[in-house]
Amino acid sequence: MRPSLRLKAALALFAAAIALLAAQAIGVRTLAEAQEERLIKAIIDDDMKNLVQSWRAEPATLPPLDPAIGARVSQEGGEWFALPPSLATLPVGVHEVELDGREVHVAVVRFGAERIYRTYDYSAFEQKFRDGMDTLLIATAVFVLPSIWLAYWLSGLLVRQVRGLAQQVRALRSGAASAIDPRRYDEREVAELANAVNDYHVRMAAMVEREKEFTANVSHELRTPLTRIRTSCELLEPVGASLDAKSRQRLLQIEQSAADMHTLIECLLALARGESAAEALPACLADAVGAIVERYADRLERQSVLARIDIPAGVRVLANASALGIVLSNLVDNALRHTQGGEIRFRWQDGVLTIEDTGSGIDPQVLPHVFERFYRAPGGREDGFGIGLAIVKRICDHYGWHIAVESRAGAGTRIQIGLEAR
Repeated sequence: MRPSLRLKAALALFAAAIALLAAQAIGVRTLAEAQEERLIKAIIDDDMKNLVQSWRAEPATLPPLDPAIGARVSQEGGEWFALPPSLATLPVGVHEVELDGREVHVAVVRFGAERIYRTYDYSAFEQKFRDGMDTLLIATAVFVLPSIWLAYWLSGLLVRQVRGLAQQVRALRSGAASAIDPRRYDEREVAELANAVNDYHVRMAAMVEREKEFTANVSHELRTPLTRIRTSCELLEPVGASLDAKSRQRLLQIEQSAADMHTLIECLLALARGESAAEALPACLADAVGAIVERYADRLERQSVLARIDIPAGVRVLANASALGIVLSNLVDNALRHTQGGEIRFRWQDGVLTIEDTGSGIDPQVLPHVFERFYRAPGGREDGFGIGLAIVKRICDHYGWHIAVESRAGAGTRIQIGLEAR
């Protein structure tokens, strides 16, 4: 299932909010730590300046000499801790070092020819500062939960008009509305999209009307000459006995070709209209198959092909009878084109109608193309238009009937159609 636009917008807003909160928290902490260090350094600098002045005024108050580092050492409050000899090389200035697991600041100044070290233990203050910053970060994290709701609410505002447009498009498609009113939308882009949909709908409706008119004209123009041909063939039947065998065969071919062309025209018109006016109703499958077999009885006899119908009389399927007849007619016609002296078998099992012949079969390289329009296998028969199975596939897709083909060259063809039993 595809995610909605609102969900995507909510996730994007939520991700942006999290990124901003994280950046803010990191920035605040970094800035606060820098300010803390500057404050401590300013306090130490001011304290050392005052001490140096007092030592100059009263040299007797100078701190004692520490032989370990070769300098005088003093400490600003707290318990005393010795400085390691490694600090003897510290340059003049304020330094942050770790002593006994604590971070302390060491200020180094020159006093005449001597160096004076003074330590400041602000570890307790720094710990309280870190605890405060951690509390601030936790408070910032708490805002994550409201930001989820806020992001979803804001995304709803952002996609509200797009959702409304989608609902109107669905109404337009179902015929419940004739057009979309772009004045309902405040956003310029959505209004432009509504105008584009209206324009597209008008052009599509005009095109459909032209197609309907064209197909009606084609139906009339093509049916009339075909009717004349078939009528002429019927009028010639009484004198057919006086014709030689070859002429009678040609007359039958003309009549059959006219019938096939009539069926083909009906198929093309049904697909071109794309209408579903004839609703699907329960139909007896055995009767539908029997009617098609009866229609091709002459061809079956001429080609010595036996039609076997193994479908229980009580099987009824939910289908458009006309569409099902077109599908069966094309499949039987296709089977007869490739079967001589064999059989065509119709079986029903577990909601699947199987039509199986003992004909020449289909080459494996050709099998993937059998449903393509105007495709005819290389070296195959020249009669036909190469659209019979394409029409079958189109009708099956239109009515939701699953169709599959299995075949091997020289071993016949099996076609299966999934139908809804009733």
